[in-house]
Parts: sequence; C-alpha cells; structure tokens
Amino acid sequence: MTSLGEMENMLYLGIDGGGSKCRAVIASLEGEIVGRGVGGPANPLHGFQKTLDSILDASLKALEDASLTSAIYSKLIAGVGLAGVNLPGLYKQMTEWQHPFAKMYLTTDLDIANIGAHDGSEGAVIIVGTGSCGFVNSSGHKSIFGGHGFPIGDKASGAWMGLEAIKHTLLALDGFSEQSSLATKVSEYFAVDNALALSEKMAGRSSRQYAKLAKIVFDCADENDPSALAIVNQGIDYITKMANRLLRDNPQRLCMIGGLTDFILPRLSPELAAHFVKPIEQPEIGALHYAEQCWKSVHKQSA
Repeated sequence: MTSLGEMENMLYLGIDGGGSKCRAVIASLEGEIVGRGVGGPANPLHGFQKTLDSILDASLKALEDASLTSAIYSKLIAGVGLAGVNLPGLYKQMTEWQHPFAKMYLTTDLDIANIGAHDGSEGAVIIVGTGSCGFVNSSGHKSIFGGHGFPIGDKASGAWMGLEAIKHTLLALDGFSEQSSLATKVSEYFAVDNALALSEKMAGRSSRQYAKLAKIVFDCADENDPSALAIVNQGIDYITKMANRLLRDNPQRLCMIGGLTDFILPRLSPELAAHFVKPIEQPEIGALHYAEQCWKSVHKQSA
C-alpha cells in the first residue's frame, strides 16, 4: 500500500465518462496506478449535474481505493474524456465547471478511447456501447463520425437497438404488426400486455435503460426472429459504413470497443472484421495518458 506521505506530490486522474458509467483511475507521476473507482452515467447531453456528480463520485472512490481522501482533489491533474462534449455547447459548459482538481484537460470519450486502444499511437476506433461513434487520428488529423446523441443518432448502439425494439413492440401490441418473439420478450421484460402500459413504463427512461434491451434484440436475432434480425442488420450496415469510412484515412490500427463489441464484430463480413485488432489499453488509461500529455506539453512550453 502506498502511504499518504509518499503521495503528497501531484497525481494523474483519468476519467472515462459514458452513458452507462464513469470510470476513474489514479496514477502517480511515474505511472504507477494506485486507485480505481466507478460512478454513474456521465454524458452531459443527458444530465449535466449528474455528469459532474458521477465524475466526483468515481474520483472519490478511486481516492478511497488508494487509501486517500477528497482532500487530495487539489493535487489531481485530470484528463477527462466524456461522451457528448463533441458538441460545442456542452464542451463550453464543461470547461466552465468550477472543478476541484489542480487542472482539468477535457476531451471526448472517443479521443481517450483511441489513445488507450493504441497506447498513445495514432489509429481509429468505433465505440458501440450505450451510444455509438467513430473516431480516427491519422497523420495528426482527428475526425469524428456519428455520435449525434440518443435518440436522434447513435445508430447501432445499445440505446438505439432498445428504442427500435420498443417501437416494434408497441406496433405489435396495438395489432399493427405481427406478433414476434421480440415483442413477446420485451413485453415479458416489462411485465406488460398492452401498448399504453409499455409507453408508461418507458416515460422518462434514459439511454442506459433503453440499452438494457439490446441483449434481447441479439438473442431474438440469433433465434431468427425477423423483426430482431431487421434491427440488427440495420445496425451492422451502419457499422460497416462507419468502418469503411474510417479505413479511408489509412489509420495505423482499427479497434472496436464498448459493451456490444462481442455482438457486432462477429457479424461483420470476414474481410472487414480482419481489419480490427484488440485494444491495448482501456479508455480510462487513455485518459491518464491524455492528462500526462497535456500537463507535460504545457510545462514544456513554459520551461
């Protein structure tokens, strides 16, 4: 166990904030990881104050894991990667946050995912979790594709699949489409037998709660349910287009990360799937690297 006396110098904090959870990791300036923590959802598009609360909660849990207290907040150099901050308004709002850290360097969850996946080298990533997005850093040029947010975007994501499943089930319950295994299982999941009851269940639900239905969609697709297959195939077609667009920039490496990776990657064509490699590190480690890169860059310039 690292003692408090040994940790009185600055520490790096890596934050990976997404629609389902916020992961935090703390490391010494020498790179030794000393604490980890997990908080709630951290996508400012779906709740700005909740995002701040989740960042602080995950950070505090990481401090506690390192046998430290919130008094150390002021010694943390934070690299923060968040879903949603590719939107200029949310980025501005986050940068105006009166955070408790010594310094906060903000970027997208895609950027830190890419840094982690390729261990700091250039490359491309597709995120398929609660949301979906593509990112490429090639020859020093960074581009984002998708990531427009749920419910208007994030096609092929867990939340999108859940929403499509709900829409199908409502039609089936109203008698406007044939009953299906998918509609039956969604109805059973929520213990409802009519469309009004289901719509009431879904009122005010978050993207994370819609995403919980994604596994039902994939399970029904594996059973050759036509409605589930149609949803999955739409998602696979979108991810295929996304991957082909990223590959046009000739990235050194291409990774897929997120909770739906194991469901989507095997469904891609063998030719396309062959381009994907396993990520080297997780996004929160990429956030640590981002904090270190920014901190050293600033101090190099001021030296």
